[in-house]
Amino acid sequence: MHVNVPHKNFNLEDVKADPQVFLLQLFDAAVRRAMPLHNTQAFLPAPPKGRTLVLGAGKAGGAMAHAVEALWPVDKPLSGLVVTRYGHTPDRPLGVPQRIDIVEASHPVPDKAGLDASQRILSLTQGLTEDDLVLCLISGGGSALLTAPADGLRLEDKQRINQELLNCGASIGEMNCVRKHLSRIKGGRLAAACKPARVVTLTISDVPGDDPSVIASGPTVPDASTCLDAWNILQRYGIALPLKVEADLKAGVLETPKPSSAWRNNSVHLIATPLQSLEAAAQMARDAGLNAYVLSDELEGESREVGKVHAAMARAAARGIGPFQKPCVILSGGETTVTIRQQVAGTPKGRGGRAGEFCLGLAVALQAQEKIWALAADTDGIDGVESNAGALVTPNTLHRAAEKGMQATSYLDRNDAYGFFEGLEDLVVTGPTHTNVNDFRAILVL
Repeated sequence: MHVNVPHKNFNLEDVKADPQVFLLQLFDAAVRRAMPLHNTQAFLPAPPKGRTLVLGAGKAGGAMAHAVEALWPVDKPLSGLVVTRYGHTPDRPLGVPQRIDIVEASHPVPDKAGLDASQRILSLTQGLTEDDLVLCLISGGGSALLTAPADGLRLEDKQRINQELLNCGASIGEMNCVRKHLSRIKGGRLAAACKPARVVTLTISDVPGDDPSVIASGPTVPDASTCLDAWNILQRYGIALPLKVEADLKAGVLETPKPSSAWRNNSVHLIATPLQSLEAAAQMARDAGLNAYVLSDELEGESREVGKVHAAMARAAARGIGPFQKPCVILSGGETTVTIRQQVAGTPKGRGGRAGEFCLGLAVALQAQEKIWALAADTDGIDGVESNAGALVTPNTLHRAAEKGMQATSYLDRNDAYGFFEGLEDLVVTGPTHTNVNDFRAILVL
């Protein structure tokens, strides 16, 4: 389903008449709440005595750069470089002159374009003075886009390690701990390179807990994790390193900058968070006459298992059991994971991201319960590496699949949520949204 639904004010009868469109409207409300242009003005510092350099990375990087260009005084100097994901640069607002370069690179696995951009960013920090301001625009996805491997690591090594971390089911915190210690720019190193200039970071959170040191692997904030932490994570998942890098990690040579008084002149501002977006959707649901419950913006775990837990809550609500009173919407966010299962010879390889796998696990566990609809999508508009943001679940999802000879559990076994929902024409396709506050999940119980 390609999303191009004009906004309208829903009442309860509208919701009952078209539950899927209502769920799409909730997703749209969540995304709109996180758009950079709506959230940047209040956090912009005053222009400095010297020059202002804008540096940044993330899926929202292009939109954040455009917001700064639109809001910064036209008579004050402004320049810089931001890297975003391929296809995630929005159209420039009419009448806004370009002052910040925007380049694109690969996500979630880094590429040479990201390496080149990171080297350019580091080179731009040369010659900064105490009179200068560095405005850093950081959003989710920056970990892969800011690619500056530690000494002894090649780009190919970083690509392999990144892919193995994605495939093994490591949490975002674990992945970013490793990324920080294998980088020359993440884990506070970008801010260190900007000294003695003042660094102000504007960030859009895509991580559970909104910890700035985890968002995009915290390039401008100190890092409390250690080389030993990173080594233990790599050992836990059986991920190998080149011998020199392994030795440096064990010896603490690759340690990141730690919290200290040296950071007192720098500041970090969260301009958009997952909870704000969930609350925006919740308010829309309440305005439509529904009860709205925000479970959490910090849910983690295997996508299919999180789907099962949500299904249990929804089924209970449908039967009038438990704390959720129907008609209601149950909302949650966070960042789940997908562990790629071993492919059996002759079995087609699956496609899909964590939102799709959540929906497939949810559909199986709902057991075709009547009067329950659901949507899960990534707020950046891309679920993993496919073209969809997520998927929709309806009371007859399993029935329609069976009519087409599609067995839901078989698709789940091979991590092929994309193929399953594509066959039902229930993919949610938005294109890049130009922001990123991570997973959005909404379950409607009527």
